[in-house]
Amino acid sequence: MDTRESRPDAIVIGAPKAGTSALHAALAGHPQVFASPVKEPKYYLCTDAPPPAYRGPGDAHSQQEWIWRRHDYEALFAPAPTDALRLESTPFYLYQRSARQRIAEELPDVRLVVVVRDPIDRAYSNWMHLWVDGLEPEADFVNAWRAEDERIDAGWAPFWHYRRMGRYGEQLADLFTRVDRERVLVLRYWQLVSKPAETLDRVSTFLGIAPGQVGVVPPDNSRPFVAPGLRTRVLAPVIRAGARAGAYAPPRVWRQAGRPLLAALQSGGAAQRPRLTTEQRTALLQDCHDDIAHLEEVLGESFQDWRSPQGRGSFAERSAKSA
Repeated sequence: MDTRESRPDAIVIGAPKAGTSALHAALAGHPQVFASPVKEPKYYLCTDAPPPAYRGPGDAHSQQEWIWRRHDYEALFAPAPTDALRLESTPFYLYQRSARQRIAEELPDVRLVVVVRDPIDRAYSNWMHLWVDGLEPEADFVNAWRAEDERIDAGWAPFWHYRRMGRYGEQLADLFTRVDRERVLVLRYWQLVSKPAETLDRVSTFLGIAPGQVGVVPPDNSRPFVAPGLRTRVLAPVIRAGARAGAYAPPRVWRQAGRPLLAALQSGGAAQRPRLTTEQRTALLQDCHDDIAHLEEVLGESFQDWRSPQGRGSFAERSAKSA
């Protein structure tokens, strides 16, 4: 009989749009891992109380799926076999100071996995995700990046914090004041894409499970790019309005009702999204230099490639280059 507390032994804590879903899916295939059936429960973003009343497009709807009651969270791990490593993945935990603190206090033995990605590429992927889903109202990524402070003041949820989410230096510096470094593994996104088997073995060894059991990282669930135009001007506001109304219905009801609208919005979209121009990256790099330097100091390794005016592209583009 399993006498352990019904809580995770390991958590993938960050960062969003840095391959965490793919890593979670790969580890879920390991015979010694029990992955939580809810991939992003977001429990440690709360304090045994409902999540904050965020006000960005779709925020109130998505918050219905947050698991904030302790007994509901612990129930996720109740079916785990006695000897299984129990895993959950919520990539927002790294970003939220209160989540870092709560995890450190409540899970003194947990092992934490962090995946970092070029902060501008990460933010662009984040913006793209919300744009093609009809939720992002700003058609220009640079403008959306620069609207961040105003959006935070208006109460938009962390997924809209494009710039701040990528400030890994300050996030990891704080985490290391709370958690012993040997319990934290920091990976780079390109390692998951270009060296999946080697990287998964590294993660497995860190987690104390057998290497050589999983060797493939599934591709990200990319959506077709929807260019700004009549379709986005007509359909996207309807989707955002529906998401607001969806806050008063179970999530599955809104998903089913919104599926035709989303399909119509994405119909005919381009398989390959446009890449950021050199001018766009250069305009945003000035907001990243200080934290890149901080990250290098914290981890003791170079991230000089992130200072380049050229981005590295999407999962598909990187995979094609490494094939």
